[in-house]
Amino acid sequence: MKRAEKAKRILTILDELYPTLPIPLDHRDPFTLLVAVLLSAQTTDVKVNQVTPALFAEAPTPAAMAALPEARILERIRTVGLAPTKARNLRRLAQILVEEHGGEVPASFEALEALPGVGHKTASVVMAQAFGVPAFPVDTHIHRLAARWGLSDGSRVEKTEADLKRVFPRERWNDLHLAMIWFGRQYCPARGHDLETCPICSWAATKRRKRQEARGGRGRRASSPLR
Repeated sequence: MKRAEKAKRILTILDELYPTLPIPLDHRDPFTLLVAVLLSAQTTDVKVNQVTPALFAEAPTPAAMAALPEARILERIRTVGLAPTKARNLRRLAQILVEEHGGEVPASFEALEALPGVGHKTASVVMAQAFGVPAFPVDTHIHRLAARWGLSDGSRVEKTEADLKRVFPRERWNDLHLAMIWFGRQYCPARGHDLETCPICSWAATKRRKRQEARGGRGRRASSPLR
């Protein structure tokens, strides 16, 4: 089956499974979304959602976050991965938003990726979910599924993003990346997954991929999505 035909069938299944698509990270505006996504690196969304209420109660805006001592931010986020680095990045990020962007989150990939701790994936999530700009953020779930489904070779995150953008309609990128995240969590785990019973892997996974995972192989080592 050609990739375009496969992508069309996958999209139909995901639309049936997820008629509505909640954003996994709790937030109320572009700034709180940006903070939550930054905190989610190497940390579960559940853990981020546990720490952000207290953090946002104290620092709901860039100006308020910039005014907090780094130690105070660290105290609020201590249980997330890489907390000291994230606390430092959050304070400096907030200062830059106040000093250079009028206290607002910029709706620009270039400006977002220039902020401390913000990489392409984080910027893509903010552009897609806060500003409605078509983007295809690739997290570990999406990177895994694209390789399993034969839509990309799993070699690099950048290639996975380009391959997915090529086979799916641009107007569907924003909601599709959420659907793939939910599907990866609920139906298609990284380990112990039976590809033959999966509603998508059962027919979309390549024979080579099925052989690899049946014997516990991972194929080529994939690079991990960062930030």
